[in-house]
Amino acid sequence: MCHLLRAFKADQQAGDCGSLPGALLLPVNMPTSDAPEERLRKFKYRGKDASARRQQRIAVSLELRKAKKDEQALKRRNITDVSLDPSDQQTKGVSLTMQEIISGVNASDPELCFQATQAARKMLSREKNPPLKLIVDAGLIPRLVELLKSSFHPRLQFEAAWALTNIASGASELTRAVVDGGAIQPLVELLSSPHMTVCEQAVWALGNIAGDGPEFRDNVIASDAIPHLLTLVSSNIPVPFLRNIAWTLSNLCRNKNPYPSDHAVKQMLPVLFYLLGHPDREVLSDTCWALSYLTDGCDARIGQVVDTGVLPRLVELMCSSELNILTPSLRTVGNIVTGTDHQTQLALDAGILGVLPQLLTHPRSSIQKEAAWALSNVAAGPRQHIQQLIACGALPPLVAVLKNGEFKVQKEAVWTVANFTTGGSVDQLIQLVQAGVLEPLINLLTIPDNKMVIIILDILFFILQAAEKISQKENMCLLIEGLGGLDRIEALQLHENHQVALTALNIIERHFSEEEETVTALPARDQDHKFLKDLTNTYHCYTTPKPGPRP
Repeated sequence: MCHLLRAFKADQQAGDCGSLPGALLLPVNMPTSDAPEERLRKFKYRGKDASARRQQRIAVSLELRKAKKDEQALKRRNITDVSLDPSDQQTKGVSLTMQEIISGVNASDPELCFQATQAARKMLSREKNPPLKLIVDAGLIPRLVELLKSSFHPRLQFEAAWALTNIASGASELTRAVVDGGAIQPLVELLSSPHMTVCEQAVWALGNIAGDGPEFRDNVIASDAIPHLLTLVSSNIPVPFLRNIAWTLSNLCRNKNPYPSDHAVKQMLPVLFYLLGHPDREVLSDTCWALSYLTDGCDARIGQVVDTGVLPRLVELMCSSELNILTPSLRTVGNIVTGTDHQTQLALDAGILGVLPQLLTHPRSSIQKEAAWALSNVAAGPRQHIQQLIACGALPPLVAVLKNGEFKVQKEAVWTVANFTTGGSVDQLIQLVQAGVLEPLINLLTIPDNKMVIIILDILFFILQAAEKISQKENMCLLIEGLGGLDRIEALQLHENHQVALTALNIIERHFSEEEETVTALPARDQDHKFLKDLTNTYHCYTTPKPGPRP
């Protein structure tokens, strides 16, 4: 113990033990937890004023905030053999060498040029190992861009656009070659082509270019692509075409270093709201992804989306059995509840708490994790939000996740409880304890994650403080001891991580020391505090080895 105290004093002298902004409120002699500083800063805690909490209540986890590439494709290569004209079937048997393709693409004879361009496109459409770089190195991009302007030869425009689409689907240097070749502006002009197949292929190519990153996305936006894209959206457009438009719009919303311009977002939002009502699941999926990118940011960005009135529809889509719809709609709502209290309240009014507790029991752990993350941000709000969380029945499935969920889900559930205990009233904390949260938390004290262990110890400290406020700390100590918590906290005093050890030591000295027990008399229970006696009985029943319903 002397060694631990010496280490603590050394930290004090170094200035490392002061309270971090957003850290759990602890006694002055309590070391700060080493919960991730970034994570702590992104939650709003009760120790901050309302303004600071709103500014810092943004997304929690990079895993959740960034859409993975396999969740929504950044780029897509067209490998479907579609023909603009049935007469093109006669070219199916034409097989050209690379040198013949190069010569033919550069030929002045439109038919020869068409055959060579189509042959190049077919090479680029091979399912395995398409020679994208070979075509680029052959110097064909400038000529393919030139062919996009052949308005009297729509078949040639189509094949050239398709070839450029597939080149742009490759690595960034290949996309750059397409952009540097001057393809963006001619592709934007093809959005007004009277030939739907040409127009659709241009949409696809622009989607691949925009999907490469914020630089090319902004190049596409600066070329006035958005108004042309939005003009194409109508009730009679073929669904496959609409899917490409929705996907391209999602790429124009993607990336946040920098975000797309406010003007671009304002242009797209009304159409995204319209597409959110479409019955096609791919259109819905890409539209939800677009909204998830737009809400992945500051309160003002979230407000732009919320103000369109999308929340009720998003809540409906969170009930979808289709994972490709559920995932982005849940993420969008999760992003929204990282915003202001008012924005979170709008999400609550739309009914998210009727869905989130159910998603904690979803067969996919990734959905459980995102649902727990969203709940953790609801729990980071004011007490009325915490009360709504209690009223919707979220505590039982939350406790079940703490007990039996995968570790990545348990971690998000721990954050939900941490926010709950930080901002909740004493009565709300007692309801949390009555829901059975202590046992799984105590069991998690053995996990090999020091940051999570410290957060759990902080939670226990808060619960003991709440019990102390109503003169019922002894009963709470008995509950924790009966669940094996005292033994585990005592063992953590010898933990190799000094902050874990000191946090455990502080709990023991403040709440379980024999010296304190000899000088502290437990006041008589009055009627207002009778529920804590019932709480003791609840835990005695709960910890009996006999199975049965929980009181």
